[in-house]
Amino acid sequence: MAKKPKKSRKAKTPKKIKDLTPRFGIGEWFGKVLTRMDALERRYYASEVLKEKKLREKQPCPFQPRKQDARCTKDGGVCSLRLYSYKADEKTGRAMGDPVAGPQGGLRATCPYRFHEALNVFRWVGETILGDSNPKLVGEVGFLEASATTDAEGGDDVGRIDMVLVSNKPVLGAPMEWCALEIQAVYFSGDAMRGEFKAFADETVDWVIFPAGRRRPDYRSSAPKRLMPQLQIKVPTLRRWGRKMAVVVDRAFFDSVGEMDKVADISNADIAWFIVKFEEVAGSKYSRIVRDEVRYTTLERSVDGLTGGKPVPKSEFERRIAGKMKASPSLEQAEETGLPAIGLPDEIEESGS
Repeated sequence: MAKKPKKSRKAKTPKKIKDLTPRFGIGEWFGKVLTRMDALERRYYASEVLKEKKLREKQPCPFQPRKQDARCTKDGGVCSLRLYSYKADEKTGRAMGDPVAGPQGGLRATCPYRFHEALNVFRWVGETILGDSNPKLVGEVGFLEASATTDAEGGDDVGRIDMVLVSNKPVLGAPMEWCALEIQAVYFSGDAMRGEFKAFADETVDWVIFPAGRRRPDYRSSAPKRLMPQLQIKVPTLRRWGRKMAVVVDRAFFDSVGEMDKVADISNADIAWFIVKFEEVAGSKYSRIVRDEVRYTTLERSVDGLTGGKPVPKSEFERRIAGKMKASPSLEQAEETGLPAIGLPDEIEESGS
């Protein structure tokens, strides 16, 4: 007896979304702009990343030209984020994602390899700092060595400079020409991408969905917590050596930090910020990296900017103290009301008596 043909699945009735404020979702996925991909590609990638890691097919990374057959190393393959506005389909009511217009809707790199595209930024840094558009790229160079301790002789590397560019135009008898290089992508905070992966894996979904989760680029973690300590550790020594630090970020990252006073000439700078944008290409599924601006600053002004805030006046700070004093007990009041008194823990007081 012949089997009855399977009925095609109907699209699920869309759930009504209460929060219609723009949300961050996938910008580029395994190198391709999400909105330029067709439904079959999105479904394939979604089904792969939802598998156990050992069962997944390894995907190529188009942004690592120095490696032959380079493969993506990010767990979900998301190269960048993008801000989407909510758009309901007039006929079906589907929750569609539409990239926000203007700079807010631009691509924001979440993977450092995204900046390696065609080696463009390395050539740019070489031209600007070394006068050489074809420098050598040296990675993982030991920078800090451990001191000798009771248990160890010392000498082991405890800190490295991730990348060093060396001029390919050596001059006989002249010092080696080089600069250090840091690349900083943005981390994101909030919901994982699994909700989007599940949605795109559904065979009835043939459109770009409005992001299922709420998340945001976490510039506070990426800038003052990660990048700033790297600069504070490395730049003082580079400055004594007479060498520059190049920092590569995208436009959204740089605009998220505080204002940095710039210097006019690189000779007076410690750090050169190389700021890029990602531009969509007509007729292509890929975007391209575009040189945007070079900003020269000192370490001190960079730290001010990465801190992302300015101290309030003393009078304002004291006004805020006064506002909180009403609810703050004195030390004697703290004992009377049962609040913990300020002092050493009991075990420390006893051991010291």
